[in-house]
Amino acid sequence: MATDGCRRTGLKWPLYYVLFMIILSTCTVEAKTRYYKWDVKYEFKSPDCYKKLVITINGMFPGPTITAEEGDTVVVEVTNNLVTENTAIHWHGIRQIGTPWADGTEGVTQCPIIPGDTFVYKFVVDRAGTYLYHAHYGMQREEGLNGMIIVSVPKGQSEPFTYDFDRSIMLTDWYHKSALDHTVGLNSNPFVWVGEPQSLLIQGRGNFSCSAVSIASEPDVCNATRPECSPFALTVVPGKTYRLRIASLTSLSALNFEIEGHNMTVVEADGHFVEPFVVKNLFIYSGETYSVLVKANQDPSRNYWATTNVVSRKPGTPTGQAIFNYYPNRPEQNPPTTPTTGPMWNDSEPRRAQSLAIKAREGFIQTPPATSDKVIILLNTQNKVNGYTKWAINNVSFTLPTTPYLVALKENRLRNKLHHVFDQTPPPTGYDWLNYDINVNQTNVNATSSNGIYRNKFNTTIDIVLQNANMINPNNSETHPWHLHGHDFWVLGYGNGKFDPFNDPKKYNLVNPIMKNTVPLHPYGWTAIRFRADNPGVWLFHCHIDAHFAMGMGIVFEEGIERVGQLPNNIMGCGLTKRLITP
Repeated sequence: MATDGCRRTGLKWPLYYVLFMIILSTCTVEAKTRYYKWDVKYEFKSPDCYKKLVITINGMFPGPTITAEEGDTVVVEVTNNLVTENTAIHWHGIRQIGTPWADGTEGVTQCPIIPGDTFVYKFVVDRAGTYLYHAHYGMQREEGLNGMIIVSVPKGQSEPFTYDFDRSIMLTDWYHKSALDHTVGLNSNPFVWVGEPQSLLIQGRGNFSCSAVSIASEPDVCNATRPECSPFALTVVPGKTYRLRIASLTSLSALNFEIEGHNMTVVEADGHFVEPFVVKNLFIYSGETYSVLVKANQDPSRNYWATTNVVSRKPGTPTGQAIFNYYPNRPEQNPPTTPTTGPMWNDSEPRRAQSLAIKAREGFIQTPPATSDKVIILLNTQNKVNGYTKWAINNVSFTLPTTPYLVALKENRLRNKLHHVFDQTPPPTGYDWLNYDINVNQTNVNATSSNGIYRNKFNTTIDIVLQNANMINPNNSETHPWHLHGHDFWVLGYGNGKFDPFNDPKKYNLVNPIMKNTVPLHPYGWTAIRFRADNPGVWLFHCHIDAHFAMGMGIVFEEGIERVGQLPNNIMGCGLTKRLITP
């Protein structure tokens, strides 16, 4: 069992060691191991008053919050009781240093967990902050199976801001059709788009209007009186300051979040301290986490709306509503005002302004390398592959292999058997930027598909420039939140229009760039990031919109595979890994 306290140095140690310990005044705190046992299964629930099958963890939706302290080991024993579906769970924002097989990415770092099996994830949470977990098998994240990971600073250390209470808020969008239905539609010809979500959930609760459903044949399918779809209420004490850890795990939607009549001071993003700035509207994209400070300093005789709305897409989804409840008012007491509807959905300038405002906090700046060893420019476009609608990166649409990359690469070095399980031709590192017009739909939309990967020399510095463009339809460029597994990266800059590889790098922020694991790519613009390829393993980099990744919007990096330790048997069992399982 883990204990806290000083390790004592007795006379049995050599004198030089005793003196060394005295000089350093070393007092160590042993890390703890946090154990979780999860039963993952489908249950009927009505998070927005409409009853459907939801993936739960121990009966909970959203799932239980994992709490730990920096340096702790987390062990999660996952039993898949989904009966007919595989699953895998990704620990979003946890870098998995030394444990790349625990990243939870089906097809990249592990075989999926088959129905009836139990899989044990074990990893270290090496940095304090606000993180996430979610399904990473197909489009299963749409069905639930998500939650938050809260990692506190080590004992004896403090954060550079103060607050009275710490609360978490998960934002998600919600569909009534199943993820399987959506997957079939996306992979059909003619193409069937998933459409806009039916609801926006705040902490797992939404407000779908049952009047929109014909319930003559199914009178119990939608019921607005169900307690589980009453608005989430966050109770606050007048005069107190609250740290709200706000996270988004939407499947499609970019969101705005606001609390009626209250300012929010942004202090953390993806586990890194931010030079504080004040917002009334927080823009948040799938896979991002923020901490904001909110003071309960308004008229305490009433409650206030906390709302979320879709931005960057023409909304077809009603406002998500929660109640900012001033004690001792009743939590179910609606505010006397109309819920706020947020900024204009197609006004991208405030979203760009927030992105540019996020800088590393003074005293916590991690200076990036001054230059990079490799530059990869990734053009994001919508394309056709053999008549099917896909997303492509530099005209290549990504597909997953049946044998996970981590196993194929590691075992290939050991046994030289698995070199053929994915395309050995690396994807392109750029596109014809001089001649490509990002503002128009292209006359030739055909692309190819591949599961080739980028091989990075270990410990080198990599620049990635994400370039947005027009889709197949005219006058349409979407927001894409890109998430990198296994790393944090420096956000060097954003720009409108087409990236100029000769002049735009001169504008990079190398002084106080924020580090993140998820970053937005704005319409008709570019985003530049830099990371160190210093974490041995195989890591996915992809758009965090479920449908976009399912349609090919992603790439894979390999680095230092020879430094990866012996792979555990429990990540095998699919594709050609079956032959590698040893007793």
